[in-house]
Amino acid sequence: MPVDLPLRENEDIQGDVLAGFKKDQMVLLLLTFGDPLQARAWLRRLTPRIATTRQVATFNQAFSDARKRSGGDPSALRATWLGVSFTYHGLAKLIGKAPYPQADATTTLGAFQQGPVVRADAMGDRDDSHPSRWLFGNNKTEEQVHAVLTIASDGVEDLQGAITEQRELAARYGLSIVFEQHGATLKGSRRGKEHFGFKDGVSEPGVTDFDEPDPLMPEWVKDHPGTRLIPAGEFVVGHPTIDDTPEALPAWAVNGSFQVVRRLAQDVPGWWAQIARQLPVLKKAKAIPDDATVEWVAARVVGRWRSGTPVATCPNADQPFNTVAANDNKISYLNDLEGHVTPLFSHLRKTNPRDGLQEHPGDKPFDEKPVMDRRRIIRRGSPYGAPFDPASEGPGGPDESRGLLFVCYQRELVRQFEFIQNRWIDNSDFPPNRPNKPGPDAMVGFDGAVDWERDGGDPVQLSFQRFVRTEGAVYAFLPSLTMLNALQEGRLPGEVPPSGQPVDTFLPVPDRQRVDGKSWYWAYRTVAGEQRYRAISIADGNAHTDKLEKPDRPIADWDSFAGVTRLDCLLPFPDGQNVGGKSTYWLFHAGPDRQRYRVVSIADGNAHTDELVRVDGDLSLWRSLDGVAAVDFFLPIPELQRQGGKSWYWVFHTLNGEQLYRIITIADGTRHEDTLIRGDRRLSAWDSFAGIDRITTVLPIPDMQRVNGKCWYWVFHQDQYRIVSIEDHDNHDDRIEVPDRSISLWSSLTSG
Repeated sequence: MPVDLPLRENEDIQGDVLAGFKKDQMVLLLLTFGDPLQARAWLRRLTPRIATTRQVATFNQAFSDARKRSGGDPSALRATWLGVSFTYHGLAKLIGKAPYPQADATTTLGAFQQGPVVRADAMGDRDDSHPSRWLFGNNKTEEQVHAVLTIASDGVEDLQGAITEQRELAARYGLSIVFEQHGATLKGSRRGKEHFGFKDGVSEPGVTDFDEPDPLMPEWVKDHPGTRLIPAGEFVVGHPTIDDTPEALPAWAVNGSFQVVRRLAQDVPGWWAQIARQLPVLKKAKAIPDDATVEWVAARVVGRWRSGTPVATCPNADQPFNTVAANDNKISYLNDLEGHVTPLFSHLRKTNPRDGLQEHPGDKPFDEKPVMDRRRIIRRGSPYGAPFDPASEGPGGPDESRGLLFVCYQRELVRQFEFIQNRWIDNSDFPPNRPNKPGPDAMVGFDGAVDWERDGGDPVQLSFQRFVRTEGAVYAFLPSLTMLNALQEGRLPGEVPPSGQPVDTFLPVPDRQRVDGKSWYWAYRTVAGEQRYRAISIADGNAHTDKLEKPDRPIADWDSFAGVTRLDCLLPFPDGQNVGGKSTYWLFHAGPDRQRYRVVSIADGNAHTDELVRVDGDLSLWRSLDGVAAVDFFLPIPELQRQGGKSWYWVFHTLNGEQLYRIITIADGTRHEDTLIRGDRRLSAWDSFAGIDRITTVLPIPDMQRVNGKCWYWVFHQDQYRIVSIEDHDNHDDRIEVPDRSISLWSSLTSG
């Protein structure tokens, strides 16, 4: 009778968590966002490519069935899978606010907020593993990780094709690749092993409602003796857990999972040389058999032989050709509570004590289900770098970069990953309350002494060094497909979709400025990822009453905007306004890979017919914009317009996440020669911009220009605006006239 496994059909949980990509080739692209709107547009393009649990589970089953029939990997079955996760700062960037209030540092939400750098010391990341040495995730502003894109494939060519595609997509939407980390299954006899030479991934848990239970032992996975079935809620938010405790996580996290990424460098010759140094010490103390070898000692340090065969079940020798033994998880320490066979400091016991954990020696061991099962994680990592070959002068030599790309998923960072790392692996006093402290995990833990327990004698104390070094770390959240769709709209699941970006930029309607006591503008704004425009008016007078004159229309309505997906700003030709019944502008817009500009004209009259005058050119054609990646907006210097045949401007642009400004001039005439007058300075140079990280745009108040020697402006930033004034003359003293208010006070921008 078929067993109901509903999670195998799930199309909301990303595919790597429960099903596992399980590919020979993988890469992680660690990304940082530029403009949030562009990042959301990137996510909109990416989401249809994200693999679901159902897709991956169906493929993996077909692959497994074909392998059983053919006796090898079926070459005709190939797939490339994508998954995406976000750091706390990445989520905040996408939604324009903190995803939740400040959280207690002892909770998962607190750990996710802080990230691995703040928690590095507690996780053992110090000395040569200190974040200052990391290749990624060290919180440098210009390298801050916002997203982790996982690409996994069966073949190198397919993987490379997918990487190229995703690099181009990221560049098109202004994302930068902070780091690119490759991983690959080792070849030949090393297949399925990590660089120290031991089979990896043997002890992965099964998942209730995803993996089929054994008919005779329903707590185990079918055909995998000893592999315990763990409730899905221990790995995916919103599903049943061990103790059915109420969720302490936000509702938007349902069907998502917290991800840990760590690059762990392995000094293979150093680790094996260390094992070799212990052999004579142990023999001299008569703590091991006379015929014991380096391999024999290494197997005890790990808890398994190279093949994966547990020392607990085969203490005397490896069984490399016994596939049952190599995949054996039916491990019990009830007859080895003192660690005489499998040492208490061994990697296997430190990461999963199974049924051998006691509060005190002599106590009844803890039951696995309520204690051990709550600490399980799902690992999806891969080795990286060439295997160690002492004869190699190139890849494979002792100085070659190699190690483990560690990736794991869990519902709670603190109770699962951090607990295992801090309370078990690195803790010399675990298992607890022993007369002699067992010491840290001798495979991956801290430097320190371990006690080699033996039957009928005092333990032998050995000194171990750590030959695994952290070179990068990220805490991320892998959202559900439902959440990915919401993030595209700049919101979290369950939130009411926002009406859209209040405003991106304005363009004064050229023949309707201060006509009959009001001025008309086209206001460009982004709604659900699409830029649109509307016509608004602003009346003269103290109240400056604004009104929506015409509702939103797509910018595709403009003939001159053909191919433009996002208008960044328009700059009027200083000598080309209301000339021959039309006005001419430089139009700056987001191109497929970088900002471009074109020249357009708009005719007077009710139709305001527009025309493309000159096709797109590269920003590099502007000498005054050298080093500018994208212009945010221009602000004319009020008393320096068309003076001596040229006009002066403050140009605001964003570089490495920081908005800067410079001063340029543009000459009258057909060539409009531009010149850089003064280089970049920070926004903090303006008193009136205090507290603003990034200005969206600035709009001159129509009836308050050059009044008593100063000009007044509305300054828009995020969902707020303020009123500032700028004085004429050299110093251009500026001040805040009206402090920040909600943009909701502009009915013309928030209605309709």
